Amino acid sequence: MNPSFPPPKQQIPVIVLAGFLGSGKTTLLNHLLRNRAGNRIGVIVNDFGSIEIDAMTVSGQVGSTVSLGNGCLCCAVDVSELDTFLETLTRPAARLDVIVIEASGLAEPQELVRMLLASDNPHIVYGGLVEVVDAAEFDASRERHPEIDRHLAVADLVVLNKTDRVGIEEQARIRDVIAAAAASAGDAAAGGSAAAVICATYGRIDPELLFDPALRPDGEEKARQLTFEDVLLAEQSGEEAGAGHGHHLHAAYDSVSFTADIPMNPRRLMEFLDSRPQGLYRIKGFVDFGVGDRGNKYVLHAVGRFLRFDPQPWTRDEPRLTQLVLIGAGIDPEQLHKELADCRESAAPMPDTTQDAAHERSMWGVLRYVQRPDDDA
Repeated sequence: MNPSFPPPKQQIPVIVLAGFLGSGKTTLLNHLLRNRAGNRIGVIVNDFGSIEIDAMTVSGQVGSTVSLGNGCLCCAVDVSELDTFLETLTRPAARLDVIVIEASGLAEPQELVRMLLASDNPHIVYGGLVEVVDAAEFDASRERHPEIDRHLAVADLVVLNKTDRVGIEEQARIRDVIAAAAASAGDAAAGGSAAAVICATYGRIDPELLFDPALRPDGEEKARQLTFEDVLLAEQSGEEAGAGHGHHLHAAYDSVSFTADIPMNPRRLMEFLDSRPQGLYRIKGFVDFGVGDRGNKYVLHAVGRFLRFDPQPWTRDEPRLTQLVLIGAGIDPEQLHKELADCRESAAPMPDTTQDAAHERSMWGVLRYVQRPDDDA
């Protein structure tokens, strides 16, 4: 087996940020812009004036692109112009690491997701649908907007915001409703699990949930001058040093790092990915499938229910390792690590021709999630 795929260009994750009016999605977006962990962010918004950035003096001017002064860019667009602005933001000169689309309060987020998945732009990859929910007004919001259950059913990450205004029991009840929404839509049985749910106040979530820095391109600058943002974060960390670990943003989720120097069994890994647990939001990294891949490593990108593999050639002297990072809420890191370890090849080597044939059959499940060149046509 030797699938002839050209090395894909670096793709920029595009995240859809949705939520009904008053849920706090703009507050969350502003938090990300101020705590962007060194990432250059492209922002596409429908409601320009709601971004609390000094550069946003062109409120309401659809079709404008404005620099936010911190390396980030912001565009105000009509949905019909989405592809045009994605083309602008994915040009090499923009040097963006991630793009966030803030849907208007009354937008249908699944339509934006469909547009992204159907996009002909080879420089983007779907980065997930983040739905922001007002915990204090949850029942009232569902009464005013019954379609919220449909939004929750297709979300990859739900940010349960304003949790400082409700108790623990109420938070648990809302989580149950969110899980039920996914189950009733049948999405959990269709190749994925219910959305991970993160509790937040004032939209403060850890940017690493969306902007994973763990596996960046090798050529990224390793050292740079401290920015104002770095100093501000250092001061905040000092202030919170005595407040306890529970106050840290990353306390709301768990992460798992997995490395293996034994090739992964394609069939076992796909069984793991098809049954990944509720709350596992992101998986990113490189997979070594060993014999039969003709020098390719497979870049794995999973967010919520979305899954894609991109074959790329190993570079010279690069160690043949599987390296994965998994992020989620309410997950069992030790169990996930064990399940991944069980996906490693363990059978004794077979004769070359038999081994290649068996490997080719087991790779069929992986190749279903590889985007072929003609898929973009």
